[in-house]
Amino acid sequence: MTRPPTDFDTLVKALSPELYRYAMGLCQNPDTAHDLVQETLLRGWRALGGLRDSRAVRTWFYKILRNEHARLFERKRPEVCDPCLLPEVSVRGYDTSAEAFVMRRALTELAPEYRDPLLQVIGGFSCREIAELLGRNNNTVLTRLFRARKTLREGLQGSSIGEARQ
Repeated sequence: MTRPPTDFDTLVKALSPELYRYAMGLCQNPDTAHDLVQETLLRGWRALGGLRDSRAVRTWFYKILRNEHARLFERKRPEVCDPCLLPEVSVRGYDTSAEAFVMRRALTELAPEYRDPLLQVIGGFSCREIAELLGRNNNTVLTRLFRARKTLREGLQGSSIGEARQ
């Protein structure tokens, strides 16, 4: 006998794809991203009763995922390897085109204080929501987003993406 879907099931179906994209932006590894999303959803399910504002559930899950990513590096130091040497991985719903590779590579070269807010803008968060997630004020987020976009634009100038947009 199958059980009827709950609100949490609906929430998982709605948020999982975007949480996975955000996790991929953070760690650049499909397996680690999948594990991060699973741990995020588990922690969210366990603590869902403590959520005060149900309208902030999306932001709340992103914050859990970001904290889980930080915990991952507290526990262990990953081996550092050149992303150019990694094989191209095809994941359903994950763009493996050359342009997407160039963009992901440019994103990984951004300093974390610029990359985090930019990935969250890509995820559809407002500057106010990003400021809450990162524990920064709104003006700091706006400045970092401006600098991130500028740095990204300059980094893409010589690539095929930058040439195509000119």
